[in-house]
Amino acid sequence: MIPNRLQNYLYIIFAIFILISCQKNNDDITTNPNNKTEVKRLIALGDRFYNNKKIDSAFYYYNKVKFICNPITDSENFVSTVNKMADIQQNQGDYIGSESTVTEAMPYLKYVKNPDFAWNTYIILSINYLNTNDYKKAILYNQKAFELKSKPWQKLAAENNIAIILIEEEKYNESLQIFLRLLSKKEVTSDDEFHAKVLDNTGFCYFKINDLKNAIHYSNKSLEIREKGKRPFDLGKSYFHFAKYYEKTNPLLAKKYMLSSYTQFTISNTVEDRMSSLKLLIKNSSNQELKKYSVIYVNLVDSIFEVRQKAKNQFAKIKYDSKKDRDENLKLKTHKVENQLQIEKQKNRNIISYIIIVITLVLILVLYFYLTSRGNKEKIEATYNSETRIAKKLHDELANDIYHTMAFAENKNLSLVENRVQLINNLDAIYSRTRDISKENNPIITSEKYNFYLKEMIAGFNTPHINLLLNGIDTISWEKIEQNKKITVYRVLQELLVNMKKHSNATLVSITFKTTDKSIFVTYTDNGKGIDLNNITFRNGLHNAENRILAIKGTIDIDTAPKKGFKVFFEFPL
Repeated sequence: MIPNRLQNYLYIIFAIFILISCQKNNDDITTNPNNKTEVKRLIALGDRFYNNKKIDSAFYYYNKVKFICNPITDSENFVSTVNKMADIQQNQGDYIGSESTVTEAMPYLKYVKNPDFAWNTYIILSINYLNTNDYKKAILYNQKAFELKSKPWQKLAAENNIAIILIEEEKYNESLQIFLRLLSKKEVTSDDEFHAKVLDNTGFCYFKINDLKNAIHYSNKSLEIREKGKRPFDLGKSYFHFAKYYEKTNPLLAKKYMLSSYTQFTISNTVEDRMSSLKLLIKNSSNQELKKYSVIYVNLVDSIFEVRQKAKNQFAKIKYDSKKDRDENLKLKTHKVENQLQIEKQKNRNIISYIIIVITLVLILVLYFYLTSRGNKEKIEATYNSETRIAKKLHDELANDIYHTMAFAENKNLSLVENRVQLINNLDAIYSRTRDISKENNPIITSEKYNFYLKEMIAGFNTPHINLLLNGIDTISWEKIEQNKKITVYRVLQELLVNMKKHSNATLVSITFKTTDKSIFVTYTDNGKGIDLNNITFRNGLHNAENRILAIKGTIDIDTAPKKGFKVFFEFPL
């Protein structure tokens, strides 16, 4: 229940905000000039930077176009510009940001006469959904693109996209039927690049339904075309599929194709495909080769994560700054037209501001006492949950073993050597389980030996089946870090490693520590099966980790998807 006094404050704030909103609505009734000459100039600038691969500058000018272009009277320029911005974000791996941008064009497609613009919008959306594993929506927007009155090759491209999505859904027979139908079209066979792509995907579908003969036949036909075209990305795709075909039957030949695909993807600078080739090489390598490719893979994952994060922030800042500039320009124009009126309005705003400040201070006090009370309650609940969890572990993991051991001792002749050995083994197993439970819940040593115990805890997860890489931990001056922050780092990494061991089937784990003058950065990466963040079995573990980092005024970012590994990046101030 909300106290009556607090409820009254909320009513007052609501009324004030309505007043301010009405005032802003009156201020903002200005016409946006339809300056087509300026729009064309800015689009030309954006296109020039895009062609020169200066995508940040291109995005900047396209964003300026979006704000001055009238989406109704000049819908084609507006939609095409928004599509270009979404395409740039998509190419940088920011699929969520790309989806958010391209949906701004959706309400104005009805004003566009040329179906090419709608086709581009739907295809961009379908690719975003494909890369975020929303296959249902990805197919839906390809079907929308197919239903448009567009060119024949565009319809065929939409069909091809649907077939590729069906491969991701492991519906290989359905996908194969589409590819075989496409191979009968003259628009496909007359375009070498498209033809080779369809042949290669046809071969891959045959491989997935265990028809290796047809798989190699179609893939060879594709490779013949691609070797003539000499496009590195296309050659890399063909070599990658041949590596999969021969992985079990001819490992040496498969290894050769893996290396060839990695080389071609490196030349074409397609990072995701390079990572796929590296995964295959890691899976089929050992000893020094395994270590070499694992280090390359980890460095590549770190690099792409940092680049994509930087791109996301950069594009978000460009959009924010443009909106801010636009709002400021509108305010300046309003000031020129209604100068005297603005003086009176400013007086009213000052009064309202003072009222808001007073109310805000009161709310802050109320919120402070509320959060303090809730924090104490959460501490009590956390203690109870911890005790309950330990009790459940003792019951589930030890009670039955102890009972069976007692029954064994009562019913077996302990004078026999084999019975005594069995009893000792049972007791040793019970001791090990008890020690693990104790170790998981024991207090953390945060003295000068903290670094040693942190490394010891992490090393405990290194097994013959899990290769664990630890970088930069000794570069951190742990003695200068607060006790609660050291405890948080210990518990968060312990939570991530326990989840990895239980759920991920990972064979390679990397933990990297970095420090600056103001912050410490920790990156956890594994090559496990990955997860769908909307449907996970250990949500409480991740929730606990997030709460711990937020409690020390840090930030945490989770990057994962099914079959694409698991990565967590967190940082906190010194």
